[in-house]
Amino acid sequence: MRALAPEVLGFAAAGFCAYGADLGLFLWLRGPAGFDPLSAKALSFVAGCTVAYAGNALGTYRHRTADVSRLRQYGVFLAVNVAGALVQLLCLAVSHYGLGYTSGAADTVSGAGIGMALATALRFWGTRTLVFRAGKRGTVRADKRGTERSARGTQGSWTG
Repeated sequence: MRALAPEVLGFAAAGFCAYGADLGLFLWLRGPAGFDPLSAKALSFVAGCTVAYAGNALGTYRHRTADVSRLRQYGVFLAVNVAGALVQLLCLAVSHYGLGYTSGAADTVSGAGIGMALATALRFWGTRTLVFRAGKRGTVRADKRGTERSARGTQGSWTG
């Protein structure tokens, strides 16, 4: 568990920056830019995903070499984040429409509380296992400069 702490902290830092970008852009698009709410949210969501991907690719998971192109990696990352957003919406829908908890507080707890916690867990799992996969134990691969690096452990840490 202790070995996972730096990864969790890096993931959280990237997510915090992404949240700031998402919120800031949404507020600007809805206000001065005059966009409708759904267009503003769609654009700010993609911007937040891009910031999160960059933070994870260049920071948290920089030690994991990619077997696929960055574009494909970003596509999988975006899909994982869309799945997370759907989890949040599902939690809100079940609480509001299925269970009948219709107050503002109940919506906040189900969507921004429980939904966000479950979505974050899904995003963390998806990011580390589907997007930035760990190399197989004992394998040797070359990075983009042609330098051989060997995989260490199941975490996918690279030693030079």
